[in-house]
Amino acid sequence: MTHTVHPYSHRLGILRDWKSRWFSPKGKYQLNLKGDVLIREFLEKKLKGFFVADLEIERSVKALRVIVSSSRPGMIIGRQGDGADKLRQEIKKLLLKHKLLDEKVDLKLDIKEVKNAEANAAIVAQMVIEGFEKRMAPRRVVKQTLEKVMANRDVLGVKISYSGMVGGGMARTEVYKRGRIPLQTFRADVDYALGRARFPLGAVGVKVWIYKGDIFADAKKNN
Repeated sequence: MTHTVHPYSHRLGILRDWKSRWFSPKGKYQLNLKGDVLIREFLEKKLKGFFVADLEIERSVKALRVIVSSSRPGMIIGRQGDGADKLRQEIKKLLLKHKLLDEKVDLKLDIKEVKNAEANAAIVAQMVIEGFEKRMAPRRVVKQTLEKVMANRDVLGVKISYSGMVGGGMARTEVYKRGRIPLQTFRADVDYALGRARFPLGAVGVKVWIYKGDIFADAKKNN
């Protein structure tokens, strides 16, 4: 029997790294984990529509670093950098309120730019969700997105699937694919993201897989 595995976790330690990087002494693991979940939930709500690709968290004894990757970093940072500073203060206030951060720990917020937005599964999923929530025709939104993604040189295959009550009709699942998606190949660089479009009748789940070629150990060493 086959077993469906998350494409990201399937490649952990091979092509992918953990999104939360820290080592916790005995007794602090639960607090750190709770803090990570709280930060992620807060930023997902706060930065909706900013096309956030990834959220990474690094911890050391004296510092906590939150790294936000977005294709619209200017909107997060603000004109004079006040947006990023305000966001950092809000995260710190939230953690202190729940007693998940020591006041001596320095909280840092880094904002990175994602240059190739159409080759990032999380951003593509958000583009599809945005189209759905604007009440555009679902099939047209997905097909246009597929063409945009496949126009990118780095992309060798893309698959988009959505499931739920789309367009007010009966719940259904539809899958659209271009190129190839080798899910079982460890060296295959497959980016995956899951998102939800919210409607009065309920949520519609959107899944995106993007295949960007194979990564070989020799090539990684040369780089």
